[in-house]
Order: sequence, then C-alpha cells, then structure tokens
Amino acid sequence: MSDSRRTQQQIHQPTDDMPTVPIPARRVVTTFDSASKHERIEDKPPVVRLFRRAVSTMFNLWMRVSTPVVEQLGWYDQIEPYVGYGTEAYSRLICRTVYAPEHHRPGARIRGIWGMLAIPAPHRRVRVAIDGTPLETVQVGTSESYDKPDAKRRQTAEYAVSDSAGYLDLVAEHRLTPGIHRVSYRVDRRKPVTANLFTIPSGSKVGIISDVDDTIMITQVPTLWKAAYNVLFANPKKRASVPGMSVLFTKLAALFPEAPFFYLSTSPWNVESSIRHFINDHGFPAGPLLLRDLDPRPKTFIPTGVQHKLEFAEQLMGDFPDMKFILIGDDGQKDPTTYATIARRYPGRVIAIGIRQLSPREASPLGSVAGVSATQPMPVTDVPVFTGTTGANLMKTMLPYLERFA
Repeated sequence: MSDSRRTQQQIHQPTDDMPTVPIPARRVVTTFDSASKHERIEDKPPVVRLFRRAVSTMFNLWMRVSTPVVEQLGWYDQIEPYVGYGTEAYSRLICRTVYAPEHHRPGARIRGIWGMLAIPAPHRRVRVAIDGTPLETVQVGTSESYDKPDAKRRQTAEYAVSDSAGYLDLVAEHRLTPGIHRVSYRVDRRKPVTANLFTIPSGSKVGIISDVDDTIMITQVPTLWKAAYNVLFANPKKRASVPGMSVLFTKLAALFPEAPFFYLSTSPWNVESSIRHFINDHGFPAGPLLLRDLDPRPKTFIPTGVQHKLEFAEQLMGDFPDMKFILIGDDGQKDPTTYATIARRYPGRVIAIGIRQLSPREASPLGSVAGVSATQPMPVTDVPVFTGTTGANLMKTMLPYLERFA
C-alpha cells in the first residue's frame, strides 16, 4: 500500500475529551434477509418449495439440538465482528452473535470447517460504539419477517437486537472524518470486541469491487470438491494468491489514492476471518468484505451467487451515488455476465471490467487432460473488458486505460 494511502487511512483512536453524545442508528433490511423477487419461495415450483422448506426445518432443528449442548458445555454469547464501511455522514455496521467457549478469540484465523460449525445465538442485545461513542439504536419492525416499518414497534434503546440467525446490520448516522475508525461491540458477560470501520470520503470518484475466489485467492471453485477442501479444510496460512494480483491492486491503490476496495464474494460469512487474514498477509489493500449468508432465509432460502453479487452491487451503487466502479472478477463462475448486468443496469457507473481467465486445470477436473474449460465467455457490454490469466497480464492493458481517469 502506498504511503499516501496509509496516511489517509489512519486509525482513529478515542480520546478522553471525545463527546459522549449517542450516535443515532437504525436497523435496516439488507442482503441478509431481504426478499428478492427472483428468489421468493412462493414463486418457485412445488418441488423446490418442498425441498427448501425441508432444509429450513433441518436448520432450525439443528439449532434447537446444538444450542442446549453448547450451553451445557458452558459456552455463552460472543460477537464475531465484521469490517464496516460508510461515508462522513453514515456507516454500515455488521456483526454476528454466536455461541463460543470462554476463551474464544473473535476474528481469529481458523480453518473454514470450524467457522461453518458456528452456532448462532439469536435475538441477543448488542451495544455498539464508534471510537468510544455509543450508538443509540432505533429498532424498526422485524426484518427477518420482512415487516414494513411499524410505528408501534419503533423504540429507542442503548442496544440493538440480532436476528434469528444472529446477524445484526445497522446504519449509524453521524459525522466522522475519512479514514479508519474502530467499532466496538459488546454483549453481556463478554469484553468488547472491535473491528475496523472504513470511512470513505464522500468525494471519492472511483471504487474497486473485486471477487475473491480465483480472482485474488486460488480456490478452484469450478471444481466442487477442490473448492470445498480449500474453503473448509485447507490451512488458512497456506492459501495461495493468484500471481500478480496483489501487485495490480497495489498499483490501482496508487493510481486512485482515495479509492475504496470492496471484496465481494459468494463465500459465507463463516469464513470471513480467514479471508481477511489472507488479504492482509498477501499485501492486498484493506477493505470491507461483502460475503454471503448461508443460513436459510425464512422466505427466500439461500441467495444464489449471482443474486448475492447483484444485491450487494446494487447496495454499493445506492450507498455511493457519485462513485464510479472498476469491477474485477474471473471467468470460473458467472462474473462476466454478472458484471455485464451491473453495467447495463447502471449506465455510466462502471469504468472498466477486469476478468482473470482460469486455466483448464483450474476450470474443470478434466481440463488438464482433455483441454475442457468450464469458463464463461466474455460479456457483451459497452464497458471496456480486459482479460488475462494473471495480474501482470491484466496490468499491461488495463492500467494504461485507467490512467485517464486518475
């Protein structure tokens, strides 16, 4: 990361003379539980509805069985904090309440399988503060039931309440200076846990949205069993980076010093800590992770990868209406068509699309033998699309084009 970027993103620490006026915050219906019209369960065929309700029933049964077991083991509420983002006027804050043993370290680097086995602690009271200043939350409706805001249910309190899967997503309205601030979350019987809050200058003109799996981190998602092993069982310290991508991202950070980096992935929130450590270890610019919730939504089940990315892209477009984006992904999943859809929905908002091309060995279990490729063709769009098998290949053509926007 360049020195200028480090200077602008200094971590803000609370001071003794900091005002203690509560920061207003409100609960929002977000990608964790919003009912997409493309995924509403009542719009699916009867067989699909039956299957999804069966899975949701099994998930609820697992929660009912596992919860008393861990309580007997002496586990109690803990918070897994996630990196937040926002502007000088507001912040999006995300965390999850789970059951954990007494000496559990939130946000520690763990194998994916342990993250996937996390047991949610639903409907827990969470107290939140930014740089030591508490948030005064406003609870509106029950988001997991998709209620419209109900004035009768509106109440102001010193805490917010996590949903049925343990997630808490807040929008805090405040005035903060650009840079990296600290958010603390606290539940009863536990010490506060903290996470970074990226406060992005409202005047920033360019942002980077990047996929993770097989774009910056080698996961081999098209080969299901390899992807499952890499995500669940591989040593997180030994994750391999896609050659040249950290150099490309460092050059993008130098070219656009105020540009935020958003890492958008279909990986579940359960493995957020391992991905965040990977980003730090391999020299990628720090930024919020926007991952997927694998706990079945009451009315929409689990969001598909494409729908998840479209939802979060639309959220970012709305959060930063004056910002234009550079989209970076790979052709192993559906990034080409997904990014083309984003460019069509938001004309003039996408500067360029960069697609990392997977090798036949990465794209298909038979690729190294028969030359078979499971990759997607390049998108048809008016936005310039740059391709390459490595970060170095992308740099040769992508950076000269982007220099005109710096």
